[in-house]
Amino acid sequence: MAEPRLAVRRRSCPASDRKRRRPSGKPGNACSPVALKTPSSGGEGPPTEIPCSNDSEEDMFGDYDGFYGNDSLLEQVDDTEHKYLQDKNLAIKAAGGITLGNLQSGVHQENQDNFSTLENMVALKADKEDAIQMNENDSMDSNQELTESILDELPSSQLLFLEKMDEVSSVSRVSAASERRNNCMNSSSDKVRSLSSCCPDADHRNRPTTIASDSKCDLFKTESLKDHLKSAMTGNAKAQLLQVSRTKQLREASLSEEICVAKKTIESSSVDIGPFYGLPSKVKELLRQFRGIETLYEWQHDCLMLESLQQRKNLIYSLPTSGGKTLVAEILILQELLCRQKDVLMILPYVALVQEKVRGLSSFGLELGFLVEEYAGSKGRFPPIKRRLKKSLYIATIEKGHALVNALIESERMGDLGLVVVDELHMLGEGSRGAALEMTLAKILYTSKSTQIIGMSATLSNIGDLQKFLQAEYYTNNFRPVELKEYVKIGDTIYEVDSKTEGFTFSRLLNFKYSSNLEKADPDHIIALVTEVIPKYSCLVFCPTKKNCENVSLMVSKYLKIEFRAHREKEKQDLIKNLKSIGNGSVCPVLKQTIPFGIAYHHSGLTNDERKSIEEAYSAGILCLLACTATLAAGVNLPARRVILRAPYVASDFLKKNQYKQMIGRAGRAGIDSAGESILIVQEKDKHLVWDLVNRPLENCYSHLLLELTKGIQSLLLSLVGLKIAVTHEECNNFLCSTLLGVQQQLLSKEKSLSEIIKDGLENLMEKGLLKGRVSEKDHNSQSTLTITPLGRATYKGSVDLAYCNLLYRELKKGLEGLVLETNLHLLYLATPYDLTYNCSPDWMIYFRQFNQLSAAEQKVVDIVGVPESFITKKASGQAIRKNVDTAVVNRLYLTFVLYALLKETNIWSVSEKFNMSRGYVQNLLNSAASFASCVLRFCEELDEFWVYKALLTELTKQLTYCVKMELIPLMEVAGVLEARAKQLYNAGYKTLAHLANADPETMVKMIEHLSRRQAKQIVSSAKMLLSEKAEALQEEAEELLKVPTDIPGTY
Repeated sequence: MAEPRLAVRRRSCPASDRKRRRPSGKPGNACSPVALKTPSSGGEGPPTEIPCSNDSEEDMFGDYDGFYGNDSLLEQVDDTEHKYLQDKNLAIKAAGGITLGNLQSGVHQENQDNFSTLENMVALKADKEDAIQMNENDSMDSNQELTESILDELPSSQLLFLEKMDEVSSVSRVSAASERRNNCMNSSSDKVRSLSSCCPDADHRNRPTTIASDSKCDLFKTESLKDHLKSAMTGNAKAQLLQVSRTKQLREASLSEEICVAKKTIESSSVDIGPFYGLPSKVKELLRQFRGIETLYEWQHDCLMLESLQQRKNLIYSLPTSGGKTLVAEILILQELLCRQKDVLMILPYVALVQEKVRGLSSFGLELGFLVEEYAGSKGRFPPIKRRLKKSLYIATIEKGHALVNALIESERMGDLGLVVVDELHMLGEGSRGAALEMTLAKILYTSKSTQIIGMSATLSNIGDLQKFLQAEYYTNNFRPVELKEYVKIGDTIYEVDSKTEGFTFSRLLNFKYSSNLEKADPDHIIALVTEVIPKYSCLVFCPTKKNCENVSLMVSKYLKIEFRAHREKEKQDLIKNLKSIGNGSVCPVLKQTIPFGIAYHHSGLTNDERKSIEEAYSAGILCLLACTATLAAGVNLPARRVILRAPYVASDFLKKNQYKQMIGRAGRAGIDSAGESILIVQEKDKHLVWDLVNRPLENCYSHLLLELTKGIQSLLLSLVGLKIAVTHEECNNFLCSTLLGVQQQLLSKEKSLSEIIKDGLENLMEKGLLKGRVSEKDHNSQSTLTITPLGRATYKGSVDLAYCNLLYRELKKGLEGLVLETNLHLLYLATPYDLTYNCSPDWMIYFRQFNQLSAAEQKVVDIVGVPESFITKKASGQAIRKNVDTAVVNRLYLTFVLYALLKETNIWSVSEKFNMSRGYVQNLLNSAASFASCVLRFCEELDEFWVYKALLTELTKQLTYCVKMELIPLMEVAGVLEARAKQLYNAGYKTLAHLANADPETMVKMIEHLSRRQAKQIVSSAKMLLSEKAEALQEEAEELLKVPTDIPGTY
C-alpha cells in the first residue's frame, strides 16, 4: 500500500545521539510494549501516535543496545548529581498537597534536556526529617491505593525487583516500612530535586515506585546515581518472571501478541512493493499507456485508502454509473495478485462483459506476470490448474463463478483465493442468477475467513441487509465525472427533474418545425430530440421492445436530411461491407437502410458478430445513434451525450427505479462531454406514475433462494452436503442463517420457519434420490448425518437444474441401450437445453419438411426419443391428435433440428431463414446448448456408468462453442475473436495461436480490414496470454510427472 497498515513506532532521536540501533526482535514472547502507528484520517501524512496519558510508555532504552552504549548519557546524569550536591540549599520541604500529576510535570520540565532518552523518569527520595512532619494517617490511606494501582500496571520484572528490595529493607525495620514508604511518596516536591536519592528502579512508565524503609533511603545516599542506574537496569534485565495475578498475565500476553502481529505485518515485504498504492510504478505507467488514465479521482484515492481496506475487511461501495468504480476494483485486484501473491476471482453478470474484461486485462497480465483465465459459456477448468509460479485472475460469469468456488472448496484450495470482486452486486435480487450469486458468496464467507469480498454497484438500496450478509463496510459517493441533468418531456414541453423539491420544473419548449406527415410519423418528437445532438455527439434511444427499436431507427433515418449521409460516409460503407461478410452475403435490410445515416439498432436479435461490429462502430463515432433495449444499459459500456427513454416501459412492465437509473447513467462521457442529459418521454396518462418513479428510492434487494426452489435453496442444500460444509439438519440451519435469506428470513418466510423450510428441502432431495439419511419429523435438529448419492454429486458438480436431473439421467441411461453414432443427432438431442423448450413454438410445416429429409439413421433417433412421424404429419396438416405425445420432447427435438442444421452449415443467417427464426434467437440457442453440453459432460464424468459419453461430449461441446470449421477453432479460442474476424485472420495467414501471439499489431492493421490499432493490440495480448496459460499448464504437468515421490517403499 502507499503506507503500511500497521507499523511499530520506535523512539526517534537526533542522528548525532544515535550510537547503535538494536536489531528488530523477532516476534515472540520477548516483544516489549511499543506505540502503534495508525494512518491519519486522510490516509496520507505522517503517522500519528496513539494518544496516551503517559509519554514514557515507550521503551526507556530507546534505540540503544544497553545503558553502556551511551557514555554521554551517564555523564549527564553524573553532572546533574554533582550539581545537586554542591547546592543543598535547593532542597525544599515537600508539600502534602502536591499531586502525582504535578510531580510528573515537574520532572518532565526540569530534566527534559538531560534525560531525553529516559523520558520523565521519576526520582524518589524522601527526606527523613521533612517526611516526619506530614500527616501519616492521611498519606497512608491515599498512597496505599495509588501504589496498588501503579504496581498493577508494572511489568513482571519491575515487580520482582521491588519485591526483593522490600525484603531487604524489612530485615532492618519491618514495622516502619509501610510508614516510611508513604512518607517517601508524599514528599514529591523534594523528590523532584533530590535526584541523588533516585529509586533504583526508575519506572519506564513514568510512575513513582516506593522505597520501603529509612535504611533503604540512607543506603542510596552514599551511592552514585550513575552506578545506581547501572545496577537498576542490570537488575531489570536479569529479573525472573514474577508470579503475578492472572489478570495481569493475560493483559501482558495480549499486548505481546498484538505487538508480534504488528511486527509480522511490517516484516511481510510482499504487502507493499511500490509507491502506487503499494504497487510498482509500472502499474501507473500501464494505466496511462492502456487506459489513458493520468490521475485518479479524489473519491478513488479516498476509497483505496479506507481503513477497512487496509485491514482487509469486506467492502461494498456504490457510485453512479460512469463514476469510475471498476478502476478501484482493478487496483485492488492487482494488489492481491502482485503484493499478497493470491489468486483473484472477478464475477461479472454477462458473457460479453467477461470477454471484454479478459481482453482488457490480458495486457496487464503479460506485463506484470499473472494469468487471466476466462470462465464463461463452456470455457473454464474445474478445478482450475494449480499454478506454482504465477497467480491467476479468474474472470467468470455468475454461474461459472459458483461452479469454480465449489471446485476450490472440494479440492481444499480456498486458501489460494485471496479476493473476490463482484460487479453489479444488485444482481443478488434478480431471479435464479441472484440465487446462484448468493450461494457463491455465502460459501466463500463460511469456508474461508482469509478471502476478502468487494462488491460494487450503482443501484443499491437496503444496504444494511447486504452489509450484514457480507459482514462488510460500506462506502458511497455521489461523484460523477460529468454532470447529469434529468428531464421529462410531456407533449412539446420539457421539464427538468428537481431533486431538491422532488418535482418538475419548466425548462423549455421544443423548437422544431413539424410537417403534418412528420407529426403523424413521430408524435413523440424523437427526431427533434436526436437532431439536437447528432451527428456531432452521440445519442441512445431506449425502446420497450426489439421491434420498436427497429421501427424507431427506420423512422429517424427516413426523415433525416441528406446531409447526415456525408458524415464519415466511407467508414459507414465499410461497416455495411463488414456486416455483409459476417452474414455470408446477407445483411439486415433495416441496418442497410439506417447505417448510411449513422443509425443502427441494438438488441438480442443480432448475432454476436453483428453486435460486436455495431458496438465498435458506435464507440469509434461512425454510428451516432443507437435504438436499443434495456439490456444495453447493463451490458458493455456505451455512453452517450444524450439518453432518450422512448417510454417508461420495458416490454409491457412499467419501468423500475433501478432500470431507470442504469439507463440514464449512460449519459455523459468522461473526457469527451462537458455534460450529460436524459429525457424521459411521457404520455399524459403516465404523468403521475413517472413523478413517483423519479422520486421514489431504489428497489430493495431481496434473496431469491426461496423463490427459485430447484435453482435456489434445494440446490444449495445439495451442494452443502456434497461439499461436506454441512451434513446435518442443524449444520444446514447454521449455514442458512449466514445467507441473505437468513438475514431477511422474517420478511421472506412468514408462513414457515427457516428450520421447517430446510427440513422440507432435505426431504425433497431424498425423495429424488440425491441425498441419503434421515431427518426426524419430531426433532428437526436431528444429528443424523446426511450423505450425497452419486446422482446427487453429478447433479451439483454438473450445475444441472434439479428439476431436470432425473430426466437427464433416464435419457442418458436409455441412450446407452442404443446410442446412434452414425450421426451426431442423437448426442445433440441429449445436449439440447431443457429450459428453452417451453418457449418454443414449432412451425409444423418446417418441422414436417425437416422430418422428411432425415436419413434412415436419423429417423431411428426420432423413434428412440419418442416422436412418431404420424404426430408431425397430422400437426402439419391440421388434423386432430388423439394420441398423447410429450410436448416437451417434441419441442426439444425441433430445437435439436435447428442445432443439427447449424453444425452442418455453420451459418446462422441461412439456418434462421430455414426455420423462420430471428438470427438472435438461433445465436442464443447455440450459446445455451454449448453451455448445457459442458454441464452434461461434467455430469457424466461423475458417474462411471456414463464413461462412454465423456469423449463424445468433449468434442461436441467444442463444436457447439465455436460452430465453425475446424481450422478456425484455434483462432476463436482467443477472447474477443469471433467467426468473422477469425476468417479474416485465417485468410491473411494467421492460422494458429502462435501466429497471433507473435504477430506485429501494426502489420495486422494493414492486412485486416476494419481492424483498429487498439483491437489489434488486444488480440495479440489475448493470444499471448492464452499461449502462456497453455505453456504453463504443460510445464507444470511435466514437473509434476518428474517429481520424485516422498513415499517410495524402502526409502527413509
